[in-house]
Amino acid sequence: MKKVYAFIANGSEEVECLAVVDILKRGGVDVTLVSVEGKGVITSHGARIVADCVIEDVNLRDADLLFLPGGMPGTNNLGYCKKLMDGVCLAVKEGRRVGAICAAPYLLGKLGLLNGKTATCYPGFESELVGANVTKQGVVTDGLITTARGLGFAIDLGLELLTLLVGADVAQKVKSAIQYN
Repeated sequence: MKKVYAFIANGSEEVECLAVVDILKRGGVDVTLVSVEGKGVITSHGARIVADCVIEDVNLRDADLLFLPGGMPGTNNLGYCKKLMDGVCLAVKEGRRVGAICAAPYLLGKLGLLNGKTATCYPGFESELVGANVTKQGVVTDGLITTARGLGFAIDLGLELLTLLVGADVAQKVKSAIQYN
């Protein structure tokens, strides 16, 4: 079974995170919601979410994919976590996948992971996608990195990640089951 760590911090955009988590879980992926700031966080819109665990409790090398939601100041708070940023770099180096949505792709740019890659992000963060060929596509995968523009593309991102992890047939079944055209 494929394993995903979805990260959350105070100020993360809750629906971007949980929509992707939901799609992946519906497709049979083992998803763990990992906080970088203590188990309970307050999201960008004031919702309280209790994560499954904190980052200190996981080995980031155990995941097939590391997922970073957007939202502010949540994206910045994820970026302040050295263990997470080191883990993202190591994942790509070792051939594992990384997904980021909204503002979070800027972290990948800061880490130098977008050099020569096509990537997308929330409007206004394009200059932060250092080295990337920036596109306005809703969701784009280039190699091991998948990026998405924002909340309106969260389901598309979840389906893309599901396709990459377990196959188009499973993603199509989930898409049909949730009545998504």
